[in-house]
Amino acid sequence: MTSTYHVLPVVPMQKGATFVTPKQLVAETVGMDQPALLVMTDFATVTALTILPLESIEVARTRMIHHGVRSLLVSDDQHHILGVITANDLSGERPMHIIRTQGIRHADVLVKDIMTPREHLEVICMADLQKAKVGDIVTTLQAQGRQHALVVERGADQSQVLRGLFSASQIGRQLGTSIQTVPVARTFAELGEHLND
Repeated sequence: MTSTYHVLPVVPMQKGATFVTPKQLVAETVGMDQPALLVMTDFATVTALTILPLESIEVARTRMIHHGVRSLLVSDDQHHILGVITANDLSGERPMHIIRTQGIRHADVLVKDIMTPREHLEVICMADLQKAKVGDIVTTLQAQGRQHALVVERGADQSQVLRGLFSASQIGRQLGTSIQTVPVARTFAELGEHLND
């Protein structure tokens, strides 16, 4: 059986042409008893926003503002996750502490200096979300004292692949209310940090 193929018409690309960027359609309003996945930013649909560890915190701030987000994944050039940096990190005490202790300018503070490193990150497994409700996510964020929760899938070899994240501010917008989370100290060092803030 022989197929006949045809040359498709081509036209010049117009000035001002842009490109498609992935966009997740999220429910505008949700209730606490609805499925948790309705409020998850899904990296299978939306590209995860990342930054390299040696970028300045001003580059991180600009990227967050440009994309309208409050956190960035910190990754290396092989896409291995090294940590997370949030808007709270940028405006908190950490940058000033680095400036004082290292004697550097604000413009020289790097993402790696103030990010939360991977070894301090906790994740939720995608399998545990199958029956979870929005209220479960809100309760988890509040119990952990976090603005964000990362979600991972397990590969065939049981390795973790970041699948998405939950954001307290996004969930609050979808619920039509503010979600308050208070940082929870897990070590004596963290307790000291919170008392000094």
